[in-house]
Amino acid sequence: MSTLKETLQSQFGLTFQDENLLLTAFTHTSYANEQRDLKIPDNERLEFLGDAALELVISRYLYLQYPEKPEGELSKLRSNIVREESLAAYSRRCGFDQFVRLGKGEENTGGRNRDKILEDLFEAFLGALLLDQGISAVEAFLHQVVIPDVAKGGFDRVRDHKTKLQEMLQVNGGVAIAYTVTGETGPAHDKLFEVALTVDGQTVSQGVGRSKKVAEQEAAQKAILAIERGDYVLKGD
Repeated sequence: MSTLKETLQSQFGLTFQDENLLLTAFTHTSYANEQRDLKIPDNERLEFLGDAALELVISRYLYLQYPEKPEGELSKLRSNIVREESLAAYSRRCGFDQFVRLGKGEENTGGRNRDKILEDLFEAFLGALLLDQGISAVEAFLHQVVIPDVAKGGFDRVRDHKTKLQEMLQVNGGVAIAYTVTGETGPAHDKLFEVALTVDGQTVSQGVGRSKKVAEQEAAQKAILAIERGDYVLKGD
């Protein structure tokens, strides 16, 4: 805990008034479950709060920074910024992965490197910061960590594979594209979703991800590669 506090102070100039909030933010459900007798709170409620604060700050920045962009483009850009892989990467960049408290089972199965856990951790930290110091502190932190990448266009290049695939498939007329969840594995707090992509009833590809959206994007990306390799022929070709 002392090393975490030193890291926050040296890197971001942050000192928490309520250290219990900070400790809770870094407590995964697996750790709390193993210490059930001690009634240690986990970070899920803080994650809920931090997710809302993150979206508010990012939305406000995008709205003011890009007055020419329509709502649809702003929404896509925000989705790229707040997606699982992005937030997990920021957790690692901040060194948060070193301090998250995990249960023994989660630790032994690579939980410290799991994107979903690190995404939730980043959001829980924002929730704790919001309660401890207010939305201005959250905004200042995000302007240190996230906003510089946004300003440099770091998220403009993130591809929306589903949109690209739809454009490719419908160039010669309408087709029926469907994404269907074919399986779910793992515990409730860390599920793995399997999705099948069909075009006019024909299965073209499958994707796997920690959320349905991630799995769908992977399936779409695989379908695009199949089209580019010639493994799947477009309607009308």
